[in-house]
Amino acid sequence: MDIHHGRTSNRGINIDDAVLVGQCRRGDSSAMERLILKYQNRIYNTILKICANTDDAVELTQETFVKVIESIDTFEGRSSFYTWAFRIAVNLALNYRKRSAKLGFSSLDANSDERNGRAKGALKQILADTASPNPAAVAANSELCELIIKSLMTLDDGQRAVVVLRDIEGMNYARIAEILDIELGTVKSRLSRARARLRETLEAISQ
Repeated sequence: MDIHHGRTSNRGINIDDAVLVGQCRRGDSSAMERLILKYQNRIYNTILKICANTDDAVELTQETFVKVIESIDTFEGRSSFYTWAFRIAVNLALNYRKRSAKLGFSSLDANSDERNGRAKGALKQILADTASPNPAAVAANSELCELIIKSLMTLDDGQRAVVVLRDIEGMNYARIAEILDIELGTVKSRLSRARARLRETLEAISQ
């Protein structure tokens, strides 16, 4: 399985996921290909922000879709396919972090202006009430932006996952709770603590 880092193909993009899942269960390999093309880039980038290693993110993305293919008959439709697949991906990434001694760091994908823009915009939101006199200007500084993203890797796994899903992927609290299998209040408290820690990092390096 190849992971493509360019634009996701629009082929099949308007076909409802539930229809594609039904086709997959009937052995239609092209339907599974459409689901992979639809979600592989988002899943890859979410995993990358959690595990901070490009090669491992590719491998874990492949593993995610292998598990999706193997488990498609067990998908009961209680959540969306999107949520179900993301739960598999996030669990794999968190398990990777637990068994890995690496403290590596991967900066934002330089080949994706759209993702870079989302992440920088998220940083502005995270840092909005910092003591810095101009947080938007600070977040726009590429060097400082990298330092802040690097600080993301100092968060514990639970906090980092919530920040990635909320502030970079833009998911709502309910979907994050479902993916991580935690209470809604836990999502909010983890996010609050994580943002506070990131603000402290900015203030420390700005002094």
